Amino acid sequence: MAVKIIIRRSIPKEAKQDVYPLLMELREHAKNRDGYVSGETLRNYDNPEDFLVISTWRSVDDWKMWESSPTRKELQNQIDVLVNNQTEYGIYYYA
Repeated sequence: MAVKIIIRRSIPKEAKQDVYPLLMELREHAKNRDGYVSGETLRNYDNPEDFLVISTWRSVDDWKMWESSPTRKELQNQIDVLVNNQTEYGIYYYA
């Protein structure tokens, strides 16, 4: 069953220049993983530091494999350090 992964990040204005290349690298790696279907990044109109990523995966198992990969963990850790905040995740499916 396909799932949507909702990822929420707060990216301070002063960190954008360093974080954006890491986000692009993260997306490029994810696109090459088994089960990746699509992804989109949204920015909050009223709060430009608030970002929402919605990625679609073929299954929870496919997402979990990517989530636990050393490449993703390392890039995510770098992002969290730069934004001084933890990224929030949620797994959703069609009800």
